[in-house]
This record gives sequence, C-alpha cells and structure tokens, in this order.
Amino acid sequence: MDIIENLNKAINDIVWGVPMLVLLVGAGILLTARTSGVQFRRFGYAMKNTIGKVFRKADAGDGEVTPFQAMSTALAATVGTGNIAGITTAITLGGPGTIFWLWITALIGMATKYSEVLLAVKFRERNEKGDWVGGPMYYIKNGLGSNWKWLGAIFCVFAALASFGIGNAVQVGNIVSSINTVIVSFSPDFSGQKTVNIVLGVILMILVAFVLLGGIKRLGAVTEKLVPIMAVVYIVSSLVIVVFYARYIPEVFGDIITGAFSPEGVTGGAVGSVVLVITWGMKRGVFSNEAGLGSAPMAHAATSETDPVKQGLYGIFEVFMDTIVICTLSGLTVLLAAKAGAVEYVIGIEGDTSLNAAALGSVFSAKGGALVIALCLILFAFSTVLSWALYGSRCIEFLLGTKAERVYQVIFIVIIFVGATMKLSLAWSIADTLNGLMAIPNLIALVGLSGVVVSETKRHFAEKNKIQL
Repeated sequence: MDIIENLNKAINDIVWGVPMLVLLVGAGILLTARTSGVQFRRFGYAMKNTIGKVFRKADAGDGEVTPFQAMSTALAATVGTGNIAGITTAITLGGPGTIFWLWITALIGMATKYSEVLLAVKFRERNEKGDWVGGPMYYIKNGLGSNWKWLGAIFCVFAALASFGIGNAVQVGNIVSSINTVIVSFSPDFSGQKTVNIVLGVILMILVAFVLLGGIKRLGAVTEKLVPIMAVVYIVSSLVIVVFYARYIPEVFGDIITGAFSPEGVTGGAVGSVVLVITWGMKRGVFSNEAGLGSAPMAHAATSETDPVKQGLYGIFEVFMDTIVICTLSGLTVLLAAKAGAVEYVIGIEGDTSLNAAALGSVFSAKGGALVIALCLILFAFSTVLSWALYGSRCIEFLLGTKAERVYQVIFIVIIFVGATMKLSLAWSIADTLNGLMAIPNLIALVGLSGVVVSETKRHFAEKNKIQL
C-alpha cells in the first residue's frame, strides 16, 4: 500500500505540478497567439452572445440542449468547492500575489476553453439514442484521424475513473461535511454524524439518479436553474463583504500586485519566492476553471447550436465567470476581512473554508457565515456530481458502447453512498491524479488541431462582417 501511495504521490506531483502547468499554460499561449487573442479582441462580442442572451428563449431538439443549458452543465462542474477552498489554500500558502497569477492563468485559459468547446461541436457525432456526443475523444478520432483513436481511449479511461473520485465521492464528502458543520454550529454536542451521513447518502443517491437517468435534457434543465442560483447566492454574499470593507480595497489590490512580483514585501519573507507564488496562483486557476483538462467540452457538445465558434464563446464566458469573478471574490473576502482585522491567517499555514466562513461571519454573524459557506459548498458540490456523471457516461459510451453507459451510471450512484459514509483518501488521491492525466491527450489534440480552431474562427468572423456590410 505504501508503494502505491508513494507512486501516486510522485505522479501527482508531476501532473499537478510545474511540468503540467507549463504544458497547460503553454498550450493556452499558443492558442492565444494563433487566434490573435480572440478572448481579448472579441470579449465584448462573447459576452453579448452568451450572458447577453440568457433571457432569450431557445429551443432544442431531441438529444440536445440549448446553448445556455450546455454551458450551465459545464459550469456546474467547473464551479466547485475549489472556487472557495482552493483559493483560500492559494492565499494562505502563497500570499495575496497568487490572485494576480490566477488572473493571468484565466486570461490565457479563455483561449484554451474556447478552442476545446469549438472542436467539441465541430467534430461531434450522434449516438445510437440520437444524442449529440463529443469531447476530446471525438475530436481526437474525427479531427486527428482514426489512427489516433487510441489516444481518445486513454483520455476516456482517465476521465471515467476520475469521475468516481474527484467528480463524485470527494464532492459528496464535502456535502456531508458541510451539513455536519452547520449542525454542530447550532448544536455543539451533536453526536449523530454517522446517521446523518447515511441519510444524506441515500437522499443524494435518489436525487442524482432522478436527474441522471432522465437523460441529457433533464440534466440540462436542472443545471440551467441550479447554476444561476448558486452563483448569485455566492456572488451577492461575497459582494456584501467587499462593499462593507471597501475602504481597504486599494490596499489589498496593492498587496496583490506587489505580492505577485515581490512577495517578501507583503508577507515579510513568509513566502519563499516568486516561483512559489506563481505556482500556487496558476495551479488553483487551472484546477478551478479546468481549461485544458477536456471535461467541459463533453457537456458543450450536446448543444443545439450548429456554429462551433458561437458555442466556443461560452467557453470564454465560462472561464471569466469561474475564475475572474467567483475565484476573485473568494480571495477578496478573505483578504479584505483580514486587512480589517476581522480574521487572521498565517502565510505558510494552509487555511480552509473556515476562513471564508469567518470573513462572511464578520458581517452576517458566525452562524450566518457558516450557513452561507455550507449552502454554497453543497450547491457547488452537488452540481459538480451531476456534470461529472455525464462526463463519465460519455467516456464509458466511447469505450464500451451505449449499453454499457447504464451499468456505469448505476455504479456511479452507488459510489455516492460510499462517498457519504466512508473515508478512502488514497482512492480519491489516485482519482485526483487521473483527473490531471486527462489533460495530456487533450493538450496533444488541441495543439494538433489548432489550425482548425484558427480556420473556424476566421470563417465565423468573416461571415459576420459580410452580414454587417
């Protein structure tokens, strides 16, 4: 067991370490350059054609969902517990400067996510049930060619196995932990956690089964309602803290910029080097928005949108909302509250969501802050479970056919109960490693098909300019 644990740690240090960050960011820079910075030049156009169309009614045929539903399903998985806990970890271990490098990663990642989504729609297929299916495995097979199908299969193996851990049991564990924390905050002597976990496990199994077994259209219908609700709750709650401590904003932003290039000037030498700050900022950014991992394209492929570029714009919005908005707010709530003396943390000692709860609690009361964080963690985690159930299903379907999909879904639902009632840290750690390994086949495909991204982008905007003329 020790050998397996040490081997997994060694691999994990690579796939979630500097080498992988270089590959992910490097691919993003390449795609940014090849598309002439589409995420910057066309940012206004992207916002107008994504969030600007939220309230417009859109129709979807059999086996597909609306563009917004596709994006909501992807965002449901992207916006997760890492948006809260992950950012707090980065700040406490790397200092305020990590936020700056988080932004840089997001700006580059917009081009990566745009390209992934574009390719997913460009090379998707209809399956035996008539559903649109796509993602890295399909743009590898249909874009790079059938001789590369093995690479798509490798992606699917990593993703399907990762879905049981990082997309299921870990998230369920966060849900039951959050609920137990709230119960204890109101009743410190409570000792029925085991019973609560069992009950929650059964409830979550039923809820996920209801959505998952209803197919892609039911999943899209649920996520398009769940994602806006959870985003609004967290964004509004965080903005209240930002406004309440607004007088400290200039000072905090100064710490962010100074800490990005000279961390010692802000942390008093607690952070070792600029490299450490960059690493933590980029690591949390990539982990949060998943640009380059290849997960979100599987949801976007189900869209009723026929133009790959138009759906690709949702990839730009997705990274913007996940990282620039939500992750930044997570960081600011802690940094502002700390600057005001409402919370304390020590650089170099890893913090957790109790810091976020304390920051919110400085305005909403201790119990109020705990409730807000618990509610957001529950919604974030539950939505992630739903989306990863889809991702795993699509991967199993690619590997073993449509009939095997139902078997996978049953196993996935059973794992929910395991995640609620058992601690299997090594299994979930291995799943985290597999989650990172997904990126390698996907990045190879993105680089190999970057020419398709360029040609599709040029085609779309050339047609747009003709229409305007």
